[in-house]
Amino acid sequence: MKILGLLRHAKSDWGQSDKRDFDRGLNARGRKGARLIGEHIRDHGVKWDRLVASPAERVKLTLGEAAVGPEPEWDRRLYLASTETICDVIGETNDSVDALLMAGHNPGFGDMVFELVSPKNENDLFDEAKVKFPTAAFAVFELDIDSWADLKEGCGKLVHFARPRDLDAELGPEY
Repeated sequence: MKILGLLRHAKSDWGQSDKRDFDRGLNARGRKGARLIGEHIRDHGVKWDRLVASPAERVKLTLGEAAVGPEPEWDRRLYLASTETICDVIGETNDSVDALLMAGHNPGFGDMVFELVSPKNENDLFDEAKVKFPTAAFAVFELDIDSWADLKEGCGKLVHFARPRDLDAELGPEY
C-alpha cells in the first residue's frame, strides 16, 4: 500500500492583475488558510517521504506558510496539470517512497478524487470532496498498489479530507 496526499494551493490574490497567472501570490486569507492547513497536515500523523509541487508562486507561498515537511521538488508539469499528467508524475516516484505529498492546482487535483476512488470505495469523505476541492484543501488516499508505476483508476480510498473552513469557521465561503 502507498499513501498519496494532495494539497491544493491556498487562496490566491486576484488583485494582482498586473501579474500573469503563474506569478500570482496569496491574499491574507490564503496565508492564514495555508498556515492552518499546514499545522493540520503536520498533526495528521503521516510522515511524508517526498513532496512534489508546481512551481507557481501561489504554491510556493502556500508551502512556505504551511511548512509541511520535506523540501519541495518543483515540477513544472504540475502547473494546472490534468489528471493524466498528475498520474504520470506520480508514476515516476521511486518505490522506496511510501508516502508522497503533492501540491498543485485545480481542476486536476479535484479530478483526482474521481480518478482514484472506485465506486465501491466511495464514502462520506468522497461525497464532500467531490462537491468541491477548494483552496488549501488536503486529501489523503490509501492506494492499493505496491509500486507507484502501478497507479491506475479506482485503486484508492479517500481516508482523510480537510479544508481550512473545517478548522476555522472564519475561513468558510464568502458570500
